[in-house]
Amino acid sequence: MSFEEKVLNYMREGAYKPLKVEELTQELTVDDKRDIKRFHKLLEEMEQEGKVIKTRYGRYGVPEKMNLIVGKLQGNQSGFGFIIPDNPAVFKADVFVPASQMNGAMHGDHVVARMVRGGNGKNNEGEIIRILKRRSKMIVGRYESGRQYGFVVPDDQRISQDIFIPKGEAKKLKNGMKVQVEITRWPEKRRNPEGVVADVLGFPGEKGVDTLSIIKKYELPEEFPPTVIKEVQAFERELSADDLEGRRDLRELPMVTIDGADAKDLDDAVSLHRNEAGNWELGVHIADVSHYVKEGTALDKEALYRGTSVYLVDRVIPMLPPELSNDMCSLNPHVDKLGMSVIMEIDNNGGVLSHDFGPSVIRTQERMTYDSVRAILEDNDPELRKRYEPLVPMFENMQKLALILRKKRFNRGALDFAVPEVKVKLDDDGKPVAIERRPRTIAEIIIEEFMLICNETVAEHFQRMNLPFVYRVHEKPNEEKIHHFRGFVHNLGFSLKGSPDKVHSRALQDLLDEVEGKPEERVVNTLLLRTMKQARYSAENSPHYGLAAEFYSHFTSPIRRYPDLVIHRLMREYLRGIPGQKRLTKIEKNNYDAAERASLRERIAMEAERESVDMKKVEFMEGKEGEEYDAIISGVTSFGLFAELDNLVEGLIHVSSMDDDYYHYHEDKLALIGDRTGKTYRIGKPVRVILKRASKEDRQIDFVLTDTQND
Repeated sequence: MSFEEKVLNYMREGAYKPLKVEELTQELTVDDKRDIKRFHKLLEEMEQEGKVIKTRYGRYGVPEKMNLIVGKLQGNQSGFGFIIPDNPAVFKADVFVPASQMNGAMHGDHVVARMVRGGNGKNNEGEIIRILKRRSKMIVGRYESGRQYGFVVPDDQRISQDIFIPKGEAKKLKNGMKVQVEITRWPEKRRNPEGVVADVLGFPGEKGVDTLSIIKKYELPEEFPPTVIKEVQAFERELSADDLEGRRDLRELPMVTIDGADAKDLDDAVSLHRNEAGNWELGVHIADVSHYVKEGTALDKEALYRGTSVYLVDRVIPMLPPELSNDMCSLNPHVDKLGMSVIMEIDNNGGVLSHDFGPSVIRTQERMTYDSVRAILEDNDPELRKRYEPLVPMFENMQKLALILRKKRFNRGALDFAVPEVKVKLDDDGKPVAIERRPRTIAEIIIEEFMLICNETVAEHFQRMNLPFVYRVHEKPNEEKIHHFRGFVHNLGFSLKGSPDKVHSRALQDLLDEVEGKPEERVVNTLLLRTMKQARYSAENSPHYGLAAEFYSHFTSPIRRYPDLVIHRLMREYLRGIPGQKRLTKIEKNNYDAAERASLRERIAMEAERESVDMKKVEFMEGKEGEEYDAIISGVTSFGLFAELDNLVEGLIHVSSMDDDYYHYHEDKLALIGDRTGKTYRIGKPVRVILKRASKEDRQIDFVLTDTQND
């Protein structure tokens, strides 16, 4: 237990009352001068993070014992907000903050609020009393010119206030331009924020401006610093004898990469054959990025800063420079490459009997795509089977093993959500020409299952060795959310086994299997997905609920994920011998920092990627106003319905347009129900809609129900 945890546990004791720092040093027996100095600094840091609160009388305590809540503020365009608690174990629900009680706080701020109503129930309400840390100063929006001043309307609708721009700052700007603004004066209770224009992005509709707006909004890094470029340029492109020393030579082993047709950063290859005992010998061979990206270098620091590659619709913002990600590290075919290989012996029931791993030198035979492997295995395409004839038996065996592993995973309770992904196709000008569901075929399943078993095997190995490591964890769902979910599916006529605090993932998968193919499938999948917590990285192992795995890590994508790179470095170091305690302590701290940073960057990347797709969906629908579509209700709120087309484009049916009745929102049923007719709209209901409006400017798609449905 760290000293910080010791302090928090002491303050959380029932008999504790707020104490001054001098009293705390006595109670916690901190008597050495240097230790007292460190303790003062620790308390300051804990106060800045909101873990402890310092009263106006100089006494310290934990927020929850002072009727206070600490968390991240999520704003709303109407001016109010919600606080997402830092400590969900104590505060199990978000706290509503009326617009009048925001007190100058903005979306994204880290705040302290006083509870004015509720406590831990559904109707919590708070008043913001302190802003611990401001959100980023940079905001993207649309510039509008006034007589005395200009202002920027933020793209992010969760920021309810416009940013005032002094007239002198806006001489070269024109109405409607997209800009990035830097806040120079934060808002106060009755005063908007002020700022200066940091960058002019162009007019909406100009090529690339939409994606550039997203890049600037999420402050995604664009160019690599000169120090990083210099390090990359110093690398030898050709492998030397020194590079190959101490590596297992697997160049004669038949292996392939299987990726999307447009992928350039190929970081995993697979091989498979039967051994003499009749068991499967599965090889997962990963690009050895750690050979190039050493701890503490400029390249490493930049990779940690970026955390992950970001895949926008029309471009990739890579974690590593393209010279590494697309060339030197990428497992391109017919070329010798450095790898980290994991070889697993697996029986016919999917059990891993033994494993071995270490640095290797590899050479992939072919660069396969998901489409070609699917065509070979599912379509028996004669042309492709002939072209890849020597590899076809291996692909067929891969199919057999993948299905064995998949069956075993689901039998133990892994969850499989029926939530499709979308692929946007663009023309040469970046305009969307098609939006399609991304298929999930046997080819994707092969790679998915092989990477999963490899990541589990690696995580279990180092957990058993009790060495510092980085894990991928997924906590079980919140009891209250499971309780609501159980009540909802009960209203649909289904039951969920187990008590709220002990719902096994297998019971949830049984429910998903039960609703498969039924009208309720969509609503159950959607709501269960919302019930789940978000997976994250951690320096401490805990089970992965969604995968029903005791041990899990991310090892297989070091080109595009920083935790995978950390794991590669740890594997290399531990293979040389167990480090001393001083080094292990440093590794442990590095792992905590890397896990926290990578989790944050992953969330930012996911938001940016989702917004990039949503933006192109709106653009695709522009000009199609008045056209009719079949749709499915994908969301229900008090202000209307969200409807999703077959191509996964989603829009709002505002309740004011549903004029055949007065509709009221029933939260317990997640439905809009008409007063007079009793007509009910809930998630999963098929409807026929007309596109009323598609506005790329505010990224909004509006539908109305067809007249036949309103009659």
